[in-house]
Amino acid sequence: MTSSGDVHHLRAAGSSLVLDARGTGVPVVVHWGADLGGLDRHALEALADSQVPAVTASSPDVPVRATLLPLAADGWPGLPGLAGWRPTAPDDGAARRPAPRQVRTTSDGGTVAVLLADPAAGLEVAVRLTLHAQGVLEGTTTVTNRGTTPYALDRVVSTLPLPTRATEVLDLSGRWAGERRPQRAPLRDGLWERGTRHGRPGHDAPFATVAGTPGFGFRSGEVWGVHHAWSGDTSVRVERLASGHAVVGAGEMWGPGDVVVGPGETYTSPRTLAGWSAAGLDGLSERFHAWVRARPGRATRPRPVTLNTWEAVYFEHDLDRLRALADAAARVGVERFVLDDGWFRGRRDDRRGLGDWTVDEAVWPDGLHPLVQHVTGLGMEFGLWVEPEMVNADSDVARRHPEWVLRATPGREPLPWRYQQALDLAHPDAYAHVRDAVVALLDEYPITYLKWDQNRDVLDAPSRGQVLATRRLMDELRERFPALEIESCSSGGGKVDLDVLDRTDRVWASDTNDALERQAVQRWTGLLVPPELVGSHVGDARSHTTGRTHDLSLRLVTALFGHSGIEADLTRTAPEDLEAVTRWVRLVKELRPLVAAGTTVRADTADECWVHGLVGPGAQEAVYALVTRAASSAAVPPALLLPGLDPQDTYRVERVDLATPPLVVGDAPPPWWASGAVELPGAALAEVGLPLPPLAPEQGVLLRVTRSSGA
Repeated sequence: MTSSGDVHHLRAAGSSLVLDARGTGVPVVVHWGADLGGLDRHALEALADSQVPAVTASSPDVPVRATLLPLAADGWPGLPGLAGWRPTAPDDGAARRPAPRQVRTTSDGGTVAVLLADPAAGLEVAVRLTLHAQGVLEGTTTVTNRGTTPYALDRVVSTLPLPTRATEVLDLSGRWAGERRPQRAPLRDGLWERGTRHGRPGHDAPFATVAGTPGFGFRSGEVWGVHHAWSGDTSVRVERLASGHAVVGAGEMWGPGDVVVGPGETYTSPRTLAGWSAAGLDGLSERFHAWVRARPGRATRPRPVTLNTWEAVYFEHDLDRLRALADAAARVGVERFVLDDGWFRGRRDDRRGLGDWTVDEAVWPDGLHPLVQHVTGLGMEFGLWVEPEMVNADSDVARRHPEWVLRATPGREPLPWRYQQALDLAHPDAYAHVRDAVVALLDEYPITYLKWDQNRDVLDAPSRGQVLATRRLMDELRERFPALEIESCSSGGGKVDLDVLDRTDRVWASDTNDALERQAVQRWTGLLVPPELVGSHVGDARSHTTGRTHDLSLRLVTALFGHSGIEADLTRTAPEDLEAVTRWVRLVKELRPLVAAGTTVRADTADECWVHGLVGPGAQEAVYALVTRAASSAAVPPALLLPGLDPQDTYRVERVDLATPPLVVGDAPPPWWASGAVELPGAALAEVGLPLPPLAPEQGVLLRVTRSSGA
């Protein structure tokens, strides 16, 4: 049913959003959180009336409320949600301080559409909110210039309210090879704003901004989370006024004049995605994972076990060596072989060749055909690394077309980054060059997979056009080659967001294959991204990024919880380790349905010891990893808790022998799993747990749990 100028109620998956759209002001979100049930119109109006705050001393003479689009005209003293100006009429006060009023608000039960207009400013604003079946709230804002002169946007951020009990804020930061590290702070009066100016989300992206009740964790607390689904510059903000009003919102980040909307033109924001959970961060993950898995275009076939050649050979491409690597990969059960950087003209290091997407005749006189035929003859798919958005100065394309280099000022050379520049894909000729080169490769070779990299920030010019052009290029390639899969890699985890995942089939979470570092990266990437979409590879014993050495068992346990693959040089791997990798690949294939459909669970434990797992549909089975990250400071090791199982059912728990057994410190008696297995109710496993021996640091234990009673 469609209604207008009313109190609107959206409900899905145990959550509710109530929007008060009565009157002519910008509508107010009265409630965003737990499902309120099937309230009738009278009850909804009574609820909305009850939430109108009092007028306090030394304040506007009407109640100040946190609207969808906070504005100074409505008494909001914080950061406005809409700001801009008219470059040809810089003294236009109405344009600089827009005050759109409500024209109409309609809903159909799942979506609310709000139309606002400010005739004096010459602007029309449409806010659209959809509560999806999984409980994920999707919001976009469209600004239309109804004036006769251009309008330059400075800010477009619609917001959602936070209740007073949300007193802590958590978001993520990071660095190259150490992405998505959590940081937490109390929510104080004022503005907490995180901006990323990389032309991509960046290794330090906020990723998810979560406000919650005091001490919220993975398995406890009430949380409200927001993600800005955009692969470019982003601003996420949490703001609380001294009055107690608090909001969270996100939008693009621009420089002055970067986005100018011409007369009659529109700007539509990227999606802001939000979710609420009363079951801590794991409850939030469950909503987002279900939403991502339900998105159109998701690959449904089992994720192929992948070998990527980068750490095995780097730029040293040699047909015989690569054939031997492919032979070793096929023997352990690999299903996809990906040739990484170094295959195109002149590419002997990272200082030359980008942009010249033709096979290097000096290294590959017969093209890639001999290798591709060998790989496919072994029953494996063939994949290829590309970096379409970038160009080396030392390349044919840069020498022939210097005008294709993305720059803010003609004649001013941008600062090099990894010896490369951004190729301006918004330039029609540059776009056509890259598209045609990639299409030619896909036409000539049976390439089923592109590892799509972006190893440079875009700092030298407005990046929005570049992001839109990259999206368009991915869309065009996938339309032309429907079976093609794409991985989003951006010097590791620099482009991990829920916008790029509309066009790609997995993300490369980090350039580090150090298993200990990967545990942290994957733990927090999994806050929003389902595990089967996160590439996770077994590297060499000695990590190429940290120099740290890890047992094979920890590396295998870590790489199991994702889209599993191998980065190690199997031609130099010891026979006993090859046998262990072969057993692991068989286990990966056996557990793929669980990884693809399971619910991610993470126990709230001390940082010395992490427990995480995947619980299958109906809690029939589960798999858990226990990882000791450091030496325990406790005299008695903490109990091993296994969350997420059905408390009424009994389960069999047993350790999976992947490689060498985990190292126990001292003369401890054999652990409980040494006898084979234990059977306990799910409630006991989650609340009481199992005793642990004093495991050495940096050990990994894999446990399989199967239901042994109940239907």
